[in-house]
Amino acid sequence: MKEEPSGGPYSFMDIASKEAEGYALAHTSPLSALLEEVEAFTLTSTAYPGMLTGRVEGRFLRLMAQLSGARQIVDIGTFTGYSALAMAEVLPEDGRLITIEHNPEHAKIAQGFFKRSPSSGRITLRQGDALETLRTLPDGKTDLVFIDADKQNYAAYYQESMRILREGGLILADNALWYGRVFDPKDDDSRAVAAFNDMVNSDTRAEKLFLTVRDGIYVIRKRTGA
Repeated sequence: MKEEPSGGPYSFMDIASKEAEGYALAHTSPLSALLEEVEAFTLTSTAYPGMLTGRVEGRFLRLMAQLSGARQIVDIGTFTGYSALAMAEVLPEDGRLITIEHNPEHAKIAQGFFKRSPSSGRITLRQGDALETLRTLPDGKTDLVFIDADKQNYAAYYQESMRILREGGLILADNALWYGRVFDPKDDDSRAVAAFNDMVNSDTRAEKLFLTVRDGIYVIRKRTGA
């Protein structure tokens, strides 16, 4: 959940009730002590704490990485490092995760946490333009991509992700509900997310599952032969 919509500090609570979110949190296993620290820091020391992935979504990402047997992961949008760490912690010893962050301040914060993790050797942080970085990656070698960055580039990130993804690989796109604004999109970001959702829905190369977890996660599997 890397970017809050323009026009004010929104929260995923605008979509799901506080009771439902609190219940889900209470019935979800905690993650590592370092991730708890990342969460506490993000909630108290950053301008947009609602951008935090958090325990429920972090546990979902972790399970997707485990269940898919991912060894090569690309994380588009690092923020303070929560999503990258949640997935990197369950990678095998020869697994690798590339996380991409445009904001140098966020990259510095995340790198500080990465250095303290036992998984640090499996994480490569690339600071800069995400599309430029994606274009340097080879075709068909990535197992899982998590898209959670600037919304107006979601369609472009998706196309590059499909290129680098192996057959049977997964794309997980966050903020697919965009705080409910996709239902009646009136601003550029909302229109971009709504258009992204429609594009994915019509893409015959992919199998799709739209989940209402937090602010919406679009789960996309690249078909064999795609």
